[in-house]
Amino acid sequence: MLLCGHVALAQTASADPLAAANSYVNAPFDWQMWLPKAGSPMEARIDWLMQYVLWIMAGVVGFVGLLMLFVIIRFRANRNPKPSQVTHNTLIEVVWIVVPVLILAVIIVPSINLIYYQADDSNPYLTVTVTGHQWYWEYNYNSVPGLDYTSYMIPDDQIQPGELRRLSVDHPLVLPVGEKVKFVITSGDVLHGFYLPSLGVQKYAIPGTTLTSWTIIDKPGTYYGQCNQICGLNHDAMPIEIKAVPLADYIAWTKTALATYTDNTVPATPLSSPMPRNQLADATR
Repeated sequence: MLLCGHVALAQTASADPLAAANSYVNAPFDWQMWLPKAGSPMEARIDWLMQYVLWIMAGVVGFVGLLMLFVIIRFRANRNPKPSQVTHNTLIEVVWIVVPVLILAVIIVPSINLIYYQADDSNPYLTVTVTGHQWYWEYNYNSVPGLDYTSYMIPDDQIQPGELRRLSVDHPLVLPVGEKVKFVITSGDVLHGFYLPSLGVQKYAIPGTTLTSWTIIDKPGTYYGQCNQICGLNHDAMPIEIKAVPLADYIAWTKTALATYTDNTVPATPLSSPMPRNQLADATR
C-alpha cells in the first residue's frame, strides 16, 4: 500500500492537506491567445516544439510571400511583352525538392523525440485509473487500495467564492508534486476526452479500451482540464480539477480520503444533468 513507509512524511503535512494547492491557479483567462503556462515538463516540451515549428512556418510563409511579390513585379506583363518559353530549370527543381526535405528533417527529429518521451510511462510513483461517465469522472487510485471516488462539476447556481464556473468540482483529483503520475484512461459508456492542457495530457477515454498517459507536476497549485469530446447533452459539465500538493500533504490527504470515501458508489444510471451541491457528497460516499 502506498501509505506504508510514509508515516514521517504524513506527520509533516499541514493541517489542511490541500491548502498548498491554493497558492497558484493555472486556469484559462479572457483573451488567452497561446497555450496555457506549462505546469509540467511534458507541456514545456510541447510548448517549445509548437514555437519551434511556428517560427519555421513563419519563415517559409515569409519567403514564399516575398518570392511571389518579386515575381509579380519583375515579370509583370508590361515589362515582359513576350513571355518566356522556358519550362524547366534543373537547379530550381533540385532546390525546391532538397530544401523542403531538409525542413521536414529538422521538424521530424524533435517531433519523434517528443513522441517517445510522451510514450514512456514506466516507473510511475502513482497510477490513477480515470473513467469517463455521462457526465462525471471517476478516479481509482490503483496505488492506494480502496481509494475510488467520483468527481462532479459544481452547478453554476452553487458556485462559491474561489470556485470557477464550469471548472470547479466537488472532489478534485489530488496528486503529489514532483512525482511521476500515470493515468490509465477508459470510459464506462461513450467516447470522452481526458484533456489537461497545462500538463500536456490529451487522451481519448474509449469504452472497452484503456489508453495511458503520464505527467509530472512542477509546483503546487490548482490545474484544470475538460472533456473535449462531444459526449452528449452535458458534455460541457465534465471539467477536471487537479489539486497538486507536496508529497507530505498528498500522503496526509490519502488517509483522509480513505476514511471519507469509504463505500463509495457510482450512480447506477447516467445523470441527465449535474447534481445539486447538497447531493454531491451522497453520490461519492
